[in-house]
Amino acid sequence: MTRLERMRQQMLEEEIDAYVVIRPENGRYLSGFSGGEATLYITAKEAFLLTDFRYIEQAKLQAPDFEIIKAGQDHFTALAELGQQARRVGFEGDYISYVDFGKLKNAFPQAELQSLPNLVSHLRSVKDKAEIKLIRQAVKIADDAFADVLTSVEIGQTEEEIALNLEFSMRHAGASGASFEFIVASGIRSAMPHGTASSKRVQLGEFLTMDFGAIYQGYCSDITRTVFLGEPEDKHREVYEIVLAAQRAGIEAIGSGRTGKEVDAVARKIIEEAGYGEYFGHGLGHSVGLAIHEGPNLNMREDRVLEPGMVITVEPGIYIPDWGGVRIEDIVLVTENGCEVLTQAPKEFIIFE
Repeated sequence: MTRLERMRQQMLEEEIDAYVVIRPENGRYLSGFSGGEATLYITAKEAFLLTDFRYIEQAKLQAPDFEIIKAGQDHFTALAELGQQARRVGFEGDYISYVDFGKLKNAFPQAELQSLPNLVSHLRSVKDKAEIKLIRQAVKIADDAFADVLTSVEIGQTEEEIALNLEFSMRHAGASGASFEFIVASGIRSAMPHGTASSKRVQLGEFLTMDFGAIYQGYCSDITRTVFLGEPEDKHREVYEIVLAAQRAGIEAIGSGRTGKEVDAVARKIIEEAGYGEYFGHGLGHSVGLAIHEGPNLNMREDRVLEPGMVITVEPGIYIPDWGGVRIEDIVLVTENGCEVLTQAPKEFIIFE
């Protein structure tokens, strides 16, 4: 069954006549079109891709299952012409702006609008073989970049220089870009879970956390490794080993039929029992695909059951203010009997003398 056929099956279950797609990742997933400024309008028998002059030829090549409509800058006028017979129209209520929602109402004055934000994201959560192959390559590019940057880290380098080296290595290996703004945080800044690279220079006696990823043919990877510069104290080793134990336990707990909160609880318990529970304030992981953050998640609230084909991160951390922090992150593929760890970068405590 094609993605479009699966989408129509979802629409039938929701009893809607049509669905409007604006989110770029959802549009690319359903149509194959990777350009900007596109809106999809899907019915039980027809599929339209609305875009402007700049992308017409690209859309014809990439989205052969869709009728391409030259719509100019305002797609809502074209939607009104296409949707005159629709009586119940679904849309991405979690993405559309207030202004565009008003335009959507004007485009379908005769229809009931139904917010169905998870219609496409649920389809995207289980990856097919082609998607998994692309994610594997995105992960390999990030793995290789980590190995590459380990040969060039020097005391006195800025965090920004390290981030630049990571991105250069990934682009040289075929990445089209970075999957998010890299986190390179050293010293007390490593206690900042989202401490994006700064002009701070790395020094001896510090943790250095690097969280980065590549985009390969639209698909993202995400990896975090924490290394140490100089001779670590006992507490540095202790915190690192606790995070590593929690990360390995979280991976071991993943399997088809487990919920996200069940997996999160396994890793979180290890950190809490070690006395550092207050310093682990985020979820254990998130799904990855065409977007860097997808669902389902691994956190204390996630009730969705994991299924084979889901690709998800496992990334516990301990962040102690005014001292430092550690995070270790892999991407795993959920399988029938557990999971396969896609990330291959080493996780032992790496120390730069």
